[in-house]
Order: sequence, then structure tokens, then C-alpha cells
Amino acid sequence: MGIISRGFGGRRRESVPGLPPGQYLTHDFPVLSAGPTPRIPLDRWRFTLTTETGDKTSWNWTEFQALPAEDVTVDIHCVTKWSKLGTTWRGVSLDTLLADVESEAEYTMVHSFGGYTTNVPMEDLLDGKAWVAYKFDGEDLEPEHGGPARLLIPHLYFWKSAKWVNGVQLMPQDEPGFWEAAGYHMYGDPWREQRYQGD
Repeated sequence: MGIISRGFGGRRRESVPGLPPGQYLTHDFPVLSAGPTPRIPLDRWRFTLTTETGDKTSWNWTEFQALPAEDVTVDIHCVTKWSKLGTTWRGVSLDTLLADVESEAEYTMVHSFGGYTTNVPMEDLLDGKAWVAYKFDGEDLEPEHGGPARLLIPHLYFWKSAKWVNGVQLMPQDEPGFWEAAGYHMYGDPWREQRYQGD
């Protein structure tokens, strides 16, 4: 009699459509942060776009809520290897925010309350690829998940979707943000497993 039962093949990696290589599927929403969770009163919230020449365009919470919003359903992928499929968000497209901004910048640095930063190429914020999201699953975005508003760039690893976002600085050259300076990949494509420098 064999030691291994007939038909036993060990634990297999999940084969799920929409799951990038090296990822596993989760049905909850893990909370991962680089520091303490800031609590931002809505009357102090402001989002500012700064061009490479220093010109600024900004919105307070009331002005931001008056902008055209979109409902999107997307998959999200964390560099720590979890993926959550079919998540629903509401927010303002970066196409809307950048529509009247004059700039030749090819790169951006995203800024958050609390000092967090992450770099994102300009082309990854445009053409329906990115939003400043303030609702998740029909509810106001919880502070632990980046509320009142976070960046949402679902085609990149989730550390690029900066929590507690308060602005985007447009830049002529690429520069590393918080995690990139600590050894994470400058771009972060989950389909190419660009987790760390050299991947």
C-alpha cells in the first residue's frame, strides 16, 4: 500500500483568470501601511497638482466632490503577493484632473498626507488608467484603506496606489519615491513581477 493516497498531488497554485504570476487570490482586503494611519478631517483635505514650472491647481473636498466621478470595477495586486479581483470604486479620473493642466512632464511624484511618496510615469495616469478614489464597495473609503481618498492605479502593484493622497507633482525626470528608494522596482508591473530593483 502506498504512503500517498491515490490522487493526492500536493498543494497546487491557484489557476485563476486575471491572476498575475506569483500572486494568490484573497477575498478580504489586507491592510498594509508604511506608517501610522493619518486621520484627515474633510475640512482640511486638499488635493494639489503642481506642474514642473511650479503652477498649482488645487481642490478642497467640496470642490473635489463636485467634479465628474466614475464607477470602476478593477482587479488589484499587492507586491506582497495577494490579489483581489473585481473590486468596485468611485472616484475622479486623472484625465479629468489633468485636462486643463499645461505640462510637458513625462513623470510624476505622488504625495500623501503623512509624507509618503511614489513615482508614476505620466502615461500611467492618463487614458482611463488612474483615479483618485473616495468610495470602495459603495461606502466611503475607510482611513485604513487610504480614506478619505487614495490613488487607484490598478495595472501597477498596489503600493503605487498611494493612500491618503493629497497631490501629484509633475516632473521632467523620474525620481524614486519612498519604497522605490528602499529597493522596490521603479515601475511595478505585476504581470512582469517587477517587485524589486533588478526584477
